[in-house]
Parts: sequence; structure tokens; C-alpha cells
Amino acid sequence: MEDFSQWFHDILEEADIIDSRYPIKGMSVWLPYGFQLRKHIINPLKRILDKEHEEVLFPLLVPEEELAKEGIHVKGFEDEVYWVTHGGQKELNEKLAIRPTSETAMYPMFSLWVRSHIDLPMKFYQVVNTFRYETKHTRPLIRVREITTFKEAHTVHASKKEADEQVETAMEIYKEFFDILAIPYLLSKRPVWDKFPGADYTMAFDTLMPDGKTLQIGTVHNLGQTFAKTFDITYETAESTHEYAYQTCYGLSDRVIASVIGIHGDEKGLCLPPKVAPNQVTIIPIIFKKGGEEVLAKCEEIKSSLESKEIRVNMDNRDLRPGKKFYEWELRGSPVRIELGPRDLENNKAVIVRRDTLEKIEIDLNSDYSAKIEEIFEEITKNMKEKVWKKMKESIVAIDNLDSVKELISNEKVVSFTWCGDEECGKTIEETTEVDILGIQSEDSEFNNNPKDNTCAHCGKKGKYTALMAKTY
Repeated sequence: MEDFSQWFHDILEEADIIDSRYPIKGMSVWLPYGFQLRKHIINPLKRILDKEHEEVLFPLLVPEEELAKEGIHVKGFEDEVYWVTHGGQKELNEKLAIRPTSETAMYPMFSLWVRSHIDLPMKFYQVVNTFRYETKHTRPLIRVREITTFKEAHTVHASKKEADEQVETAMEIYKEFFDILAIPYLLSKRPVWDKFPGADYTMAFDTLMPDGKTLQIGTVHNLGQTFAKTFDITYETAESTHEYAYQTCYGLSDRVIASVIGIHGDEKGLCLPPKVAPNQVTIIPIIFKKGGEEVLAKCEEIKSSLESKEIRVNMDNRDLRPGKKFYEWELRGSPVRIELGPRDLENNKAVIVRRDTLEKIEIDLNSDYSAKIEEIFEEITKNMKEKVWKKMKESIVAIDNLDSVKELISNEKVVSFTWCGDEECGKTIEETTEVDILGIQSEDSEFNNNPKDNTCAHCGKKGKYTALMAKTY
């Protein structure tokens, strides 16, 4: 698509995802269809997390005293905090922060809950809204003042080893989740100046949007003992000594929904993976004066049959031309469309149209068409996944020096280069190229340049890492 920014703005309105006319900048209203999409994206993640986490819900307001305890953390958010200063007409004795994130809300409670090594590990998550006073140009779902879908997990452990292992587990959880959404990702360790405030280190998932910019869609933070020492989260060991706990946290937001919409969409509108589409199948009766009742009755029968297999089905029997209905449901991204008219009914056939390829497939209504449709769902997901991963891999270019960075980035590429890992060198690279270093690739990454055999693309020192650079949101 030629102008992704305009396309994204238009599709949110035309496909009834959100209404951004709410009278506060950076805050929008989820419309019914968009809210269904949001729900079907969140639910698979919850199912994965529920295997070993417990869902909780913490208050929205954080006392200023608690927020101020962790100075490094607060410094990362101090310009973004909304404050409540009054209760009715009365000025409060202590300002209350509207959570920008929940560490300082949750960890005072963790200090009460954690007593013994027997209590550990503790693993919690919540899906809430968070608020940040975003001063840059806001963009629905991507850069907002109210993050309406903020999934944050927080874990407490007895040892550094367990916390490191939990970071690995969290990354596997996100990989599984993004795979369900058919979203390609780059996984990297953020440079030290870009890690989560208060964390020992941050691992981040970025995806590549159609305009060549990368969008951060998930982060995993190893907090070490930083917050445990601040909030006095200690436990009694088996030897009756007291130790500070180790912690991790990992989150994602509305940006995941934005990536599903943006990455898979096309000129016709949304193209949704079957597992998250609000309407997995849309049935469209082709009705003429003669035989209309029989067609509707058969459509209802097909709908009931598919619903019995837990397939989400919508039947569009509005008094509109079929062509307008086709257009609308392609716009809304319904993965499979079933068309049935009087002639089809006479032949006991129906036509299936795949949204991803617009291929038409004839099915026999005497056959097990539910199984056929579920098979098509798998094919659609596989095709969508292969298409977007292929595009992202083709967009990554390895370079030996930084002379061509700006040109490559302007051509919507992600740059891979060898880096010494020195902070001063990295910041100089960002200043001279005016491009962000996303992070460091793991040794087993397919995008790794085997840097130990090379020199840093900027300073010429021995290379330690493969780093990625990209234009970011």
C-alpha cells in the first residue's frame, strides 16, 4: 500500500474498530467489532499465561510516596505521569499517580505476601489500562495516552537463576502467542540506555510494519533485586536466613492489535488470522424472488452446523446487493465467506471464498464441510505467516560499515551490523546516523553475522555482537 499511515487511520474507522473522536487527545472508544477483535486476540494469551500464572487486578491509583521510592524507575516515567490532586473539592494530602505501569502499585503488596521460600515462585498477571501523558504525535493503538490493553506479568523468585529461566519462559510464551497471530518478530536485547528503568536487562520483540518502521510489540525485563531492595521484598530461606527476592516482569499492549491490523491488511481492508477474527465465517445468501426462503433455511442450517463445531459464524441477510456485502466483509477481514444462491442449492453446492487469496472453492453440502473449512483456516494461517515472515527477512540487510544506513532505512530496510557493544560507541552511532539501535541479536539468531570474526562497523574494535538498526515508531 502506498500510504500506510493513511490506510491505517482509515481502516480503523471504516472497519468499525475504534472511534478516535473522543474529546481527549490520544484516547479512543472501542467499537463492538473492534472490541470483539481485541477479545479474541487477548484470550489466547490468557490461556497460555493461565498455565502457570494467576490473574489479578490491582488498583489504578498509586500513592506518590510509593511511586517515588524507586528513583531510577520513576525517572523513566516522570514526564508521562497523570496526577490526581483532588477528591471532589478537597485537595488531597498526597498526590495519587494514575498508573503508567504497575511495579510501584504491586510491589508494596508483594512485600506483604512474600514470607518464606515456600511461597516462591509467585507468578501473577493482569490486563488493565495504563495512562501516560504522551506529548509526541499520537496515533490510535500505537502511540496513545490511554493504553487500554496493557498485559503485564510480574514474577518473584528465590534466585537469580530462576529469574533468568523465567525470562526464557516469558520469551517462549510470547513466541507462541505471536505465532498464533501470524506476526513476524525480531527478538533482541535492548542496549543499556534503552532498557526498562530499574531492570538489569530488557529483551524486546519488534515487528516490521508495512511502512518500514519497526513497532515494539512485547518486552521482557529481568529486574534482578532492584525493586526487591526498594520495596523490601524478602523471604526466609530453608536455613532461616533472610534474602532479597529476584523479579521479572513482561508486558505488551494495544500495539499487538495494531500489528495484526497493519501487517496483514491490504488494499481491500483487514485480513485477519482465523483464530482471532470476530467472524471466522460469513454466510451470504444470494436471494431472488423465487427460492429465497429455501436458501435462507439452508444458510441457517449451515450456520448451526458450523457453530456446533465452535466456529464463529455471521449470516448477513440484510436487504443489500450481494456485491456490497462482499465488499464490506472483505473490508472487515472475515477469513472465509460462504455464498449460496438458488442455483447452488439445486446442485447442493456452495461457494467458499478465502479472504487471504480471494480464491473461490466449491463445496458439496452433503460432505463434511465443517472439516473442510477448518482445513482452510489452517491453510490461511500458514499462508499469512509465510508471506509476512518472508517479507520481513527480505527487509533485513547486513552491512560492513555505516555509510549506507540512512539510504537503506529510507528504503524501508532494517540494518544488521557488527558492533563492539560499547555504550559510547552505540550512542555515537545513533547520533551520526539519526537511527535507533534496536538491540543485540542472540548467538543462535538467524540474523546473526558471526561478529566475533569481524570488527565493529563504527569504531573498528573487535566485534562482540550483531546489532539491528531501524526506523521506529
